[in-house]
Amino acid sequence: MLDRVKIVLVGTSHAGNIGSAARAMKVMGLSNLVLVDPQCERDGQTTALAAGASDVAMNAEIVDTVEQAVADCSLVIGTSARSRTLDWPMVEPRECGEKLVQALANKDSEGSVAVVFGRERTGLTNDELQKCQYHLTIPANPEYSSLNLAMAVQTVSYEIRMAYLAMEQSQYAPAQQTEYPRYEQLEQFYSHLEKVLYDTHFIEKDKPQKVMDKLRRLFTRARPESQELNILRGVLTAIEKTNNLK
Repeated sequence: MLDRVKIVLVGTSHAGNIGSAARAMKVMGLSNLVLVDPQCERDGQTTALAAGASDVAMNAEIVDTVEQAVADCSLVIGTSARSRTLDWPMVEPRECGEKLVQALANKDSEGSVAVVFGRERTGLTNDELQKCQYHLTIPANPEYSSLNLAMAVQTVSYEIRMAYLAMEQSQYAPAQQTEYPRYEQLEQFYSHLEKVLYDTHFIEKDKPQKVMDKLRRLFTRARPESQELNILRGVLTAIEKTNNLK
């Protein structure tokens, strides 16, 4: 199960941080590391700071965008400080671990789940954060909340492992077996929704983003199941047919 947990590092600028993050992961039984547009090469410092976890660091998948990294994921959680501009569902590390493990325990789930960590200095962009169902914040000391990347990965990886062990020990099985759409299916829905809103003149092409951002937030908060998303896609298709929009 833990092999299906992706730790995604975006725009990492220090080779040593990749190694340190890999070490933090392997200690907790995680091995699926994905690097999005890294700004450095993996080198001797990566291997040195990996300290026995160089296999995780050097075998990491490299992709260009967050979309590619999470395309097969049914649950994506992005790390963030609390934002005044994005009112998104928030979780702390313990709840994050529980949600990820519950998603993987779903017998109908075949994809992966992901935790996305941003750039060392600037974190994730608002656009990248909007691709996540939840935002994760670590409740550190407000007078000194300086966590480096490896510390953050270690904290989250620990909670994922604790949730996984608790599930194993209690023979936990989710009371409700629910299948959720993967990231790419959600993005197809948002593209379809935006097209219908354009075609029906609900939004204008010169200023669509504010409405679409609010709708994304609405559906992210609701977190539609796969069957519900199919119904929504069917509604959009019916609107297109009725109004000869295709």
